[in-house]
Amino acid sequence: MFNDSYAENPEVFRKKFDQFTRLIEKSSRITVFTGAGVSTLSGIPDFRGQHGVYTDPWMGMDVEEIISMTFFRRKPDIFYKWAKDVWYHLEDYEPNIVHRVLARMEKMGLLRNVYTQNIDMLHQRAGSRNVYEVHGSPEFHTCQGCGKKYTYDEIAPIVRDGKVPYCSKCKSVIKPDIIFYEESLNEKVLNSAWRDFSDTDLCIVLGSSLLVQPAASLPVLARQSGAKVVIVNAQETYQDSTASILFRDLKQTFEALDSYLDTRSNRK
Repeated sequence: MFNDSYAENPEVFRKKFDQFTRLIEKSSRITVFTGAGVSTLSGIPDFRGQHGVYTDPWMGMDVEEIISMTFFRRKPDIFYKWAKDVWYHLEDYEPNIVHRVLARMEKMGLLRNVYTQNIDMLHQRAGSRNVYEVHGSPEFHTCQGCGKKYTYDEIAPIVRDGKVPYCSKCKSVIKPDIIFYEESLNEKVLNSAWRDFSDTDLCIVLGSSLLVQPAASLPVLARQSGAKVVIVNAQETYQDSTASILFRDLKQTFEALDSYLDTRSNRK
């Protein structure tokens, strides 16, 4: 494990990890915020990192333009050609140790909820129940004409077959319930986030560059409300200087956390 490029010296890591577990032990309201770095452990490409899915042009087009509402309304066929290999093979990926340990913490009563920037639904597949998807989810799709709902399982085969999904009722184009550029975030999710991050005693940030707003401001809200903030991210973030503890390697941290949960369970 120490050969991993982000893993820390075991002695240095252990001292910080002991501090981390002490924070967990004395916290009653733990809130987690996850980003694309968590998904990369399952083999899903990073979206905004170097050579990320959103960073490099696709067929000469800016990807962030392709996933805007203006573009989708004009050229849904081009959008679905791009999305076919990016958003419609999610069943090929499996939850990783981060997803599994977070679900375990929730089941043990140690974790209140997870807020995620990710759209891969892996937290739910790992068993987490209290998951808020800040940027939406492809779990459901909505007809842009009549509002009829469709599931991912209904739409994915159509897209993978190279076709645009149209509503069986009104024949209008169907869109995934992912927040596109020019769309507002879900108000209910945001309101829950403001409430939970302002009423937490430990905020754990996992695999996020903390660059995309307004989601990236949630750990700031937690800290301003008196919570401790722990960040686990390979690259530096602008919030590192205000974090109580910093780790760089998700795998190293969550393998240790899994072992800690074993020990904790055996104490009872």
